[in-house]
Amino acid sequence: MRAPDSLQRIRAALHPPDRHPHAPCWNLRELEGLLPATDPIPAAVLVGLVPRPEGLRVLLTRRTDALRHHAGQVSFPGGRIEPGDADAVAAAVRETGEEIGIAPAQITVLGVLDPIATITGFRVCPVVAVVAVDYVARPDAREVDEVFEVSFDHLMTPANLRFVSIQWRGGTRAVPEFVDHVHPGQRIWGVSASILLNLRQRLEALP
Repeated sequence: MRAPDSLQRIRAALHPPDRHPHAPCWNLRELEGLLPATDPIPAAVLVGLVPRPEGLRVLLTRRTDALRHHAGQVSFPGGRIEPGDADAVAAAVRETGEEIGIAPAQITVLGVLDPIATITGFRVCPVVAVVAVDYVARPDAREVDEVFEVSFDHLMTPANLRFVSIQWRGGTRAVPEFVDHVHPGQRIWGVSASILLNLRQRLEALP
């Protein structure tokens, strides 16, 4: 499938950028009894799609080992929604600039996925956007160790995703994980894999 065709279908699978700010997190049932008792912290991430000639690619980062939350994990650029942010979209774009140096002019927002809860107490709005092919990543070494891309088709193939069991606060939960290490040394699992699974499910639900 050509990248422009893929992007049109992806846009059709998303909520408009200004929709569902207070919708329930789609994975609440999965995390029943495992979430903190405190109110979740609003956050946003950017699911960046790069339309390369060889096919659509997904932009990912590996967080530094020194961070407080999700240290060393593969993630999408993003963070807390700050008081100065107009909305989740603005937060995702701002955080992408701060973390990996991509300017807002190189980001075209397509829409948003369903909000997702994390066991670390965040309520994350995934913002899906096209990132210009000529972007140059300039990662902030305090937060990001590496910026890389992975084939969109690989991440949307059901056979490439499995569920592994982990223990958390006395309970057991099934966590999605991509089977193949599609980028050397990087494990794509947890929240990042859940966001990609939500995108795949929304695409599969299209007529």
